[in-house]
This record gives sequence, C-alpha cells and structure tokens, in this order.
Amino acid sequence: MLLNVIERGPETPSTPHMPPVVLLHGVFGRARNLGFVQRRLATTRRTLAMDLRNHGASPHGPLTYPDMAQDVLETMLHHHAAPAVVLGHSMGGKTAMMLALTRPDMVRCLIVADIAPGQGGFSQLGLPAGLEDLDFPAHLDVQGANLLLAPLIADESVRQLMVQNMRLGDNPGWAIGLREIKAGLPNAMGWPTLPEDACYTGPTLFIRGENSRYIQPENHAAMRRLFPNHRLETIAGAGHWVHADAPQRFSELVESFLAATPQAT
Repeated sequence: MLLNVIERGPETPSTPHMPPVVLLHGVFGRARNLGFVQRRLATTRRTLAMDLRNHGASPHGPLTYPDMAQDVLETMLHHHAAPAVVLGHSMGGKTAMMLALTRPDMVRCLIVADIAPGQGGFSQLGLPAGLEDLDFPAHLDVQGANLLLAPLIADESVRQLMVQNMRLGDNPGWAIGLREIKAGLPNAMGWPTLPEDACYTGPTLFIRGENSRYIQPENHAAMRRLFPNHRLETIAGAGHWVHADAPQRFSELVESFLAATPQAT
C-alpha cells in the first residue's frame, strides 16, 4: 500500500549522501502533526512525513504493525527514499520499530517518541461506540463539527483531534478509516510476537515525556534486548505528545543524535 506523503527538503540540495528522514505520526494523527521537526530537518536534508494507513489521505485497510511497516517500506522504495532515518511517535513509533526489526537494512537509525516495544500505549481516547455511524449534515464547518461532536466527546482536546479527521464543507464525513482504526486498536495497543533473534543493532534514540506513562522501567529489558544500541532521553515537563509539548527540545535531541550518528550523515 502506497501512503500519502508530505515531502520537504532544502531549497538548495545538501550533501547528496545524507539519508532522508521518514516521519510517522500517532493514532488519529496525520503527517502534518510532525511539521515542526520536519521543517527543522528539511533545512538540511530530504524529509518525508507519511499518513499511515487509515489516516489522512492514505488508503484504508486492516491495522496491524507488520502491515503498516510494509506500507512504509513500499512508500520509501516508491519515492527512492531507502534506506532512511526513521522517526515515529506513539503508533508511528511502534511502526518504525517493526520496520527496523524486520528490515534493518532499510533503517539507517531509529528515533522513537514516547512508546515502548510491548503491550500498552494509547487507548480508545474515550470515543463512544457508533461514532463511525455519525449522522452528518449536508454542510459542515469547524464550528459545526465541534458542536456535532460535543454531546458525544466531552474532552475538548480529543474532540479537536477528531475534527481534524473530518472532511468538511459540502458532503462532509470522516476522512479517515474510522471503522478500521477502532477495530484495529487492540492490535495497535499490543505488540506482535517476534522471532527470538529479532534485534535491530543500529543507533536508536528513545525520547519520552517526563509526565507520560508509556515508557516504564518494566519496558527497559525489552528495549535493551531488541535495540541494544539505544539510549533513552527524557524531556522535563512533557507528556505523551512530547514533540508538541516541547518542540524545541525535541528537535534539539533529534538533531544532536543525527549529527553524532555516522549512519545518518
């Protein structure tokens, strides 16, 4: 499956041997969610932010990490962007890890934002049953979309997240594969069984938010086993959306990691 891509790069091409950077968002997100770090990285190298399957403008299908990793690989190859530095947040981080573990030759180095290789992570976000069957009016704007969802989703931040996944204007509706995402959330919260010898030995950076619960001490053994050449950084005061809570610090950590990694330069 070929994914929708937002590509950015320097106005004047930089050193041609620098590998591109692939950026992967979290559940109910889209490529542009990583726009701040993408714009920073794009001043010196080619970057490709992807809408994962069922999200943004990408096609829909069953949501599993092996399938999503294969989508990313096919899209990288289609755009002549392999091997690459791969950066993923949350569900995108698990997808990035799966790609690195199954096709390590395609991943120069790995950056995982606030997620661990194992069971856990995001949840249903308090979404009510039947949201995929919502009755849309003939026309809808942002204000109307908020009013439409308000009786169903009390949390304003979750409501705003879902509004960005709507097709507004005439003939409104869900722009995402909401039914497929909700059906696949147990897979997304889980972690597939891997071969005993699964391992990615390339340089790996985990970045967690201090106030997030998604990387815990009990995850460290799996991180060491699967990614022996990793380091873990914590951003003070940040939560799960670490790249949005502290974009400057997040970008600094990514840039310093890439500058110090021979495979990335």
